[in-house]
Amino acid sequence: MAIVSNTVGYLDGEVLLEGVFAYDDAIEGKRPVVLISHAWGGRDDFVCAKARKLAELGYLAFALDMYGKGALGSGPEENAKLMRPFMEDRALLQRRINAALYAVKLMPWGDDDKIAAIGFCFGGLCVLDLARSGADIRGVVSFHGLLSAPDNIDQPDIKAKVLVLHGHDDPMAPPEHVAALQQELTRAGVDWQTHIYGNTLHAFTNPRANDPDFGTVYQPLADNRSWRAMQNFLAELFA
Repeated sequence: MAIVSNTVGYLDGEVLLEGVFAYDDAIEGKRPVVLISHAWGGRDDFVCAKARKLAELGYLAFALDMYGKGALGSGPEENAKLMRPFMEDRALLQRRINAALYAVKLMPWGDDDKIAAIGFCFGGLCVLDLARSGADIRGVVSFHGLLSAPDNIDQPDIKAKVLVLHGHDDPMAPPEHVAALQQELTRAGVDWQTHIYGNTLHAFTNPRANDPDFGTVYQPLADNRSWRAMQNFLAELFA
């Protein structure tokens, strides 16, 4: 087994974006595709490492870029500045992540009929909005994601199955946000699941998260449980 990984440029209109793909070159033929949407800091080493882990599981993984080539935040203030335009304009967010879906479909190693997307924090919102936009993909997974519904899609036509992996004590998406999402998905007739981890805050999959006052703390048990839940979900989607 040898994991092949490299950057690839793609466009949203005139905006140049740079994703990272990874796959196992020992596997012959096309394989299922998993898009990975980053947290508010940009396409960093965290999501690139997730791409390699997914490649080891036999997928073509694509760590997408929401902000533009080379755009990485250096801390909460800069991260918030990068994320804000997409929170204020959800149509922009939806168009940007759909550009990544279009780009990955051009890659020769992927099975276009077997595509899913996962996202972390801000990226969780991005993959939920990808589903809300009506993208023809198998499923999406939100890890400690933001959950608020967009203001530009009143009745989403969601084709994807949805798995939400969430900390009960997440201050950025409290229980009432989870309940609202569940109601939204039920109204849309979606096959959905939510896994709620007790005594767990935001960013529980990130070993660098250690700011209880801000509400971001790594929780290794929830991290391991959520990754296993994702693996089971993807196996079901692509069976």
